[in-house]
Amino acid sequence: METLCQEYWQPIFLFACRKGYPEADAKDLTQQFFHNLLKRNDFAGLDPRKGKFRTFLLTAFTHFLANEHDRSTAAKRGGGMTVVSLDELTHEETGASEPGAEPSVSTFFDRHWAQSVVRQGLEDLHQEMTKTGKRQQFEALKFFLAAEAGPGQYATAAGQLGISESSVPVLVHRLRQRFRQALRARVAQTITNGAELEEEMKYLFEVVNRE
Repeated sequence: METLCQEYWQPIFLFACRKGYPEADAKDLTQQFFHNLLKRNDFAGLDPRKGKFRTFLLTAFTHFLANEHDRSTAAKRGGGMTVVSLDELTHEETGASEPGAEPSVSTFFDRHWAQSVVRQGLEDLHQEMTKTGKRQQFEALKFFLAAEAGPGQYATAAGQLGISESSVPVLVHRLRQRFRQALRARVAQTITNGAELEEEMKYLFEVVNRE
């Protein structure tokens, strides 16, 4: 649950910002929302057959904001429990200063959900390769996870790693496969069967590839 909260806090926080809450209030509301979910153990009664976890989360937060609207904003939120230390995050990490808005709030939320999954998957891959002594390889090749190689880029990577240029495409292919596995592991935390996992992975890449 802690991992899921860390993965979903940014989409929830940015959703609150888009609803018009100032950054400080959005942080407080995000913290309180996850605190309440964990304290009341709302996840225990969640039936995966009734919808995806991200849909449940967005619906629950929408209801939470509606309830909070009628409460005093002067009351201190958080109850002494820190789910994610939002106050220590920079504007770049929170994304609060991101310009523009999308017509659909669900589309807005899903876009930041996808970005969060990709970011967490990339960090998982980075940690894995660091533990196996392949950090230099990761740093040299991570660019190719999101883009095809341009002229001379494989040669540059080969020079950085001290290997032949012909070996680079093979390593890139393996890295992409491992990255996809890392993303699947993240998404699988909120999915109950293989069919749903494939559907959610397909949707993840659709969202990521939208302009």
